[in-house]
Amino acid sequence: MLRRLHPQQPDSFAFTPANLAWAEKQIAKYPEGRQASAVIPLLWRAQEQEGWVTKPAIETVAKMLDMAPIRVFEVASFYFMFQLQPVGSLAHVQVCGTTSCMICGAEDLIAVCKEKIAPKAHQLSDDGRFSWEEVECLGACANAPMAQIGKDYYEDLTAEKFGALLDALARGEVPAPGPQNGRFASEPLGGATTLKEFTGEAANASVALAAHWGDTVKRITGDEQPVDAAAQPLSGARPAALDAPRGGAADDLTRIKGIGPKLAEMLHGMGYYHFDQIAAWTGAEIAWVDDNLEGFKGRVTRDNWVEQARSLVEQGSGA
Repeated sequence: MLRRLHPQQPDSFAFTPANLAWAEKQIAKYPEGRQASAVIPLLWRAQEQEGWVTKPAIETVAKMLDMAPIRVFEVASFYFMFQLQPVGSLAHVQVCGTTSCMICGAEDLIAVCKEKIAPKAHQLSDDGRFSWEEVECLGACANAPMAQIGKDYYEDLTAEKFGALLDALARGEVPAPGPQNGRFASEPLGGATTLKEFTGEAANASVALAAHWGDTVKRITGDEQPVDAAAQPLSGARPAALDAPRGGAADDLTRIKGIGPKLAEMLHGMGYYHFDQIAAWTGAEIAWVDDNLEGFKGRVTRDNWVEQARSLVEQGSGA
């Protein structure tokens, strides 16, 4: 597909002070002479700021990275995540039209976009708040049909539910992302056959994180404050912690594969000393711990700590 710059362009572009400081940090990650490696992050932040990648933004990024503008344009035009035309000020809707979604009703969703937003892809709605496009596989085939709105997925859609989502967004509401048919994640429609202990949670970890931030269509401004997860826990809350190990002795957490001395010390600092504490973590609590293991994020899920801890508890292992 041939992608060109939009015929109408703003006169100039400049990063906001916050975004400029962020961009300079990205450039500093690379050795002298290798600044071009930061081109994708800088283009992405420019798009977050403006909604789309403009010609002045390409020229600004090129100057910052000591690149020829055509080289930056090559990147922006190659990757379809970069929008080369104005998008809706509130939300840009991306409907997956690849095989699984097409079979399950993507064409009905596209018809909703044509009715409620604009007759053609990449056209702005009459009020300028919405735009839409059909995209290739977004990787949620088990939850087809689906659409990405802002930064989150809305899955298991019907034309009626999709229309209601767009109406809610137009009213200023932020519908909960994720499956829209009652599914927890991507388990079979007939019900979960494995990992059943997690499906009782209010939301899976991805949806819980989106709900925690509270606005799935808000673009990054660079002024966001880091989340104090202890003070503002994700949906499901922080797992119960202890002030000190029971009986004055902690379990040897390094018996759980994936936990070394450093991680054990980190867990102790968070108030987790015993196998039975870890064994009791729910899906949302796992997400909280995974998100707060600085330098080791995602280790709980990756190494299946909870199942390992349950096995150790069943064996009667402890301090």
